[in-house]
Amino acid sequence: MNPDLALTRPYPFTRLKKLLEGSQPPAGKKHISLSIGEPKHPAPSSVLNELYHNFQLFEKYPSTNGMPELREAIANWNLRRHGVKLNPATQILPVNGSREALFSFTQAAIDSSKNPTVLMPCPFYQIYEGAAIMAGAKPVYIPTTAENDFVMDLEASASEEELENAQLVFVCSPSNPTGKVLGLAHWKKLFELADKYNFIIASDECYSEIYFDEDNPPLGALQAAKILGRDDFDKLVVFSSLSKRSNIPGMRTGFVAGGAKLLKPYLLYRTYHGCAMSGPLQKASIIAWNDEEHVKENRRLYHEKFEAGLPLVQQTLEVEMPDASFYLWAKTPIDDKVFTRRLYEEAGITVLPGSFLGRELANGINPGSGYVRIALVATTEEVKEATQRIAEFKI
Repeated sequence: MNPDLALTRPYPFTRLKKLLEGSQPPAGKKHISLSIGEPKHPAPSSVLNELYHNFQLFEKYPSTNGMPELREAIANWNLRRHGVKLNPATQILPVNGSREALFSFTQAAIDSSKNPTVLMPCPFYQIYEGAAIMAGAKPVYIPTTAENDFVMDLEASASEEELENAQLVFVCSPSNPTGKVLGLAHWKKLFELADKYNFIIASDECYSEIYFDEDNPPLGALQAAKILGRDDFDKLVVFSSLSKRSNIPGMRTGFVAGGAKLLKPYLLYRTYHGCAMSGPLQKASIIAWNDEEHVKENRRLYHEKFEAGLPLVQQTLEVEMPDASFYLWAKTPIDDKVFTRRLYEEAGITVLPGSFLGRELANGINPGSGYVRIALVATTEEVKEATQRIAEFKI
């Protein structure tokens, strides 16, 4: 087997399960999970109906680059949402969710013969780390903390050698877990560094449609590039998904968009990778990308939960409203793992220790330590109940 597999680490939820081994929630209290970022709102009926009415397409092999109608729907969505006109034939690839694509793009992009580094935020989505390791690259962790406003500062945190060897930089905006959204000045700096050090920017935007001000949606990387006159996207790829936007995480459907010179070899890789999206899922995805009403309702429900739950959590923990996403990134007065176990045992609530989302840096500090990630994905009533229990939790 590939020896690099031994370098990967257990997934955060595997560690959470181990942390809670031997524990039980209190008798008489229903367990409420706020640990996994899995949407619980209903999937759009129009999407499910389209899936059902196209079952016969399971009888055919799907094309790796997807149906033209799906790529057109994704292009139209990008034009409506970001004001960016993409060529559906060369600048868009449908994928089986952003997780699969983040991993597979890294395998296609990295030249392991050149001592490559892959830079990523810390705390992070662990796929970034695993993808880098399995591609033969060194992960370089860039801390995103309250001290730097949860924004990566590559030059302050990576050595000159690590920057010179950088082939890929992962960006997550809105961030998992902090909810931070990058502004135009942040993107401008990233693009300038990509020019200087010749690396690709991989922008993970799967939370881009969970925000709280209908008149101020999060700025996307393609949108920022266009504003800055960089609309060839030659060092930029963006990953998006319907999982959070449309409450269909089990469908595993999303897209990669960006520079045509990057997507052409990636399509070749995917042809061998064997990960074409099935026909019924493509048909259903077209319906989802073409409809915004269910997405607005989705945002309304999340806004309702934050409005009810945040003031309650603030009675116990230090936490602010995120820019976007459905997470609270809450500072704990005690060790985050101890807090998580006690909250489960005494209040029947599961959250995710922040230290499980980070790595210990050279200074001995894990930027995720002392925080918990709280996913407001349960029903509104469950979120109200869970956050009330957190408010009453005696530390």
